[in-house]
Amino acid sequence: MKKNIIMSFVALTYLVNAQTQLFIPDTLVGPNYSLNMHKDSVQFFPTGKKSNTYAYNLYKYLGPTLIFNKGSNVSITMNNQIGDTTTVHWHGIHLPSKWDGGPHTPILPNAVWNPQFTVMDNAATYWYHPHMHQKTALQAIKGAAGLIIVRDAIESALMLPRKYGVDDFPLIIQCQQYNSINQAMPLGMQDSTILVNGARANYGYTVNANMPAQVVRMRILNASGERSFNFGFSGNKQFYQIASDGGLLNTPNLTTRIRLAPGERAEILLNLTGMNGQTLYLMSHASELPMGIQGGPTMPMPSWATPMDSPLNGTDFNILKITVIPQTTNPITTIPSTLTNNVPYTIGQANVTRTIRFTADSAMVMDGPFYFNDSTFDMMRVDYQIPINNIEVWKLVNETMVAHPFHIHDVQFYVIDRNGNPPGPEEKGRKDVVLVPPGDSLMFITKFEDFTDSVIPYMYHCHILMHEDDGMMGQFMVRSNLTGIKETKLDNGIVSIYPNPAQNSIIVDLKESGNSTFDITVHDLLGEIIYSEKRVNNKLIINSSQWQSGLYIISLQQDNKSINNKIIIE
Repeated sequence: MKKNIIMSFVALTYLVNAQTQLFIPDTLVGPNYSLNMHKDSVQFFPTGKKSNTYAYNLYKYLGPTLIFNKGSNVSITMNNQIGDTTTVHWHGIHLPSKWDGGPHTPILPNAVWNPQFTVMDNAATYWYHPHMHQKTALQAIKGAAGLIIVRDAIESALMLPRKYGVDDFPLIIQCQQYNSINQAMPLGMQDSTILVNGARANYGYTVNANMPAQVVRMRILNASGERSFNFGFSGNKQFYQIASDGGLLNTPNLTTRIRLAPGERAEILLNLTGMNGQTLYLMSHASELPMGIQGGPTMPMPSWATPMDSPLNGTDFNILKITVIPQTTNPITTIPSTLTNNVPYTIGQANVTRTIRFTADSAMVMDGPFYFNDSTFDMMRVDYQIPINNIEVWKLVNETMVAHPFHIHDVQFYVIDRNGNPPGPEEKGRKDVVLVPPGDSLMFITKFEDFTDSVIPYMYHCHILMHEDDGMMGQFMVRSNLTGIKETKLDNGIVSIYPNPAQNSIIVDLKESGNSTFDITVHDLLGEIIYSEKRVNNKLIINSSQWQSGLYIISLQQDNKSINNKIIIE
C-alpha cells in the first residue's frame, strides 16, 4: 500500500496544475427539507476507475447546505437509496434522541425517515452525516455529508459577512486515502488526498476561491476520517476566530493558527481590504503539530501495525488558493469588538463528575482498537443514566499514545480545564468536539436539559471514524424523574407495560382483555428471543432479574394485530 501511495504521489507531481473554482453547495431553506441519499461516482483521479461515492439530492459527492432558523419547526424527509442501511446524524444539533440519527434509528434501504423538531441551537455551523455502527467511516468518507447553518437574532444583529457564497464561504475539508483502484478506504491512516468541497486540492490540483477585498467569513469543517489540520494562511496572515462548534465566542480571537480535529468546526473572519489582485493560501501548518496527533510527524510503528506514514504528516501544505477580487456592494470592512455573552456553568453547580478514560490493550497500540474505560461499545449497554436537568462535569483522561477527538451528542459543553489550566481563547465557546492529546486530561461542564427518553440513547465517541467503528463509543440516556408507563390500545382493551426503565421485573397489564389470548415475546436488539409465552390472564409479571442491562423489544400479538415497545433493563 505504501508503495502505491508513493508512486501515485510521484506521478501526480508531474501533472500540469489543474485549477478548479471552489464549488459552493446550494442551500435548502425550511421549514420542510427533502434529502435523497444515493450512490454515485466521481473521477477524482486522471486515470483508472471512478471513485464510488455517496451523495444527497442531485450531487455526486456531499450534499446541500441546510439553513435553520432558531425557534423554527422543521421537518426533514430522508430517503435512503444507497442499497444499504444507514442513518443521518445532525451533528451538534440539540434535539430528541429519537431524531438524533444515532445507530438505534436505522433507515433501511428504500425507506424514508421523517424527523421533526424545533431548532433550539445558537447561530453556528453544524453538519450532517451517517452514524451507522461499524459503517460510519465507510459511508461518511464516500461523501455522505453536508453543512447546516443556524441563524438567530443575536448573530443577525452583528455587522458580519453573511452573503452565502459571496462573502460567507462554506469549506468542507477532508483528507482521504484511496487504494490502487481509486476507491476510498475507511481506515485512512495513509491519507494523502485533500478535498475542498469535494474537489481535489493537492498533488497537481488547486482549488481557487475568488474572495472580495473586504472582510470575508469562512465556515471551516474538518470532515476527515482521522486527520487534524493546523489551519493558517500563507505569510502568517492574521485572522479572527468568531465561533466554535456550537456558537459565537464572546469576543473575536485574533490569531494565526487554529487546530481542528475531525468533526470540529470554526468560523473565522479574514480581512482582505486593500488586497485586490493579490493571492494567498489557506494552509495546514502540520509541521507544528506534535507527534501523537494524526497529521503531525509520523509515529514509529511496530512491524505488525498498520502503517501511518502519509507523505502529508508533519509537513506544511496548501489547501485553498484565494484570489482577491474587487469589493462587493456594501462590503463589511470592520471586525466587531464583541459578539455574544456566553456564561459557562461553574463546578459548584455540578451534580456529579464523571471520568472517562481513553484506553487500549497496551501502551504500544497506535492503530486501535481503543476503548472508553476499558470497555468496547455494546448496543445493549447504556453506560450512564442521567437525570433531566443535571449539570455535570466530564473529565477525559487519555491514557493512549494517540490523540482522540471526543464528541458528545445532545449537548454543547464548555471546556473548563486542560491539564490543570484554563482553556485558551479558541476553546472558550460552546463545543461538541474536543481533541485530547496523549497523556492529557481535560474537563468540560454541560447541562442535560429539555429531552428525555427511556428507550433511545444518545452517543458519545471518538470522532476518528475508524476508532468509533472499532468500538470507541458509549451511550447515555437522559431520564425523567418519573417512572414510565407505556399504554397501548388493542382490540380487546388497553395494554400497560411498566416500569420503564425496569430492574427485576416487567409488568404487562392486559386491562379488560377478558379471555383473549396474547403471544408475548421479548428479544434483544440482535433479534435473539429471551422470553416467550402465550397469556390469557390480565396481568403478567416477567422476571428480568437475570437479564443483562440494556435495551430490549417487547412484542404482543393479538389475532392479526401486534405492538412493539422498547424497554430498558437497568
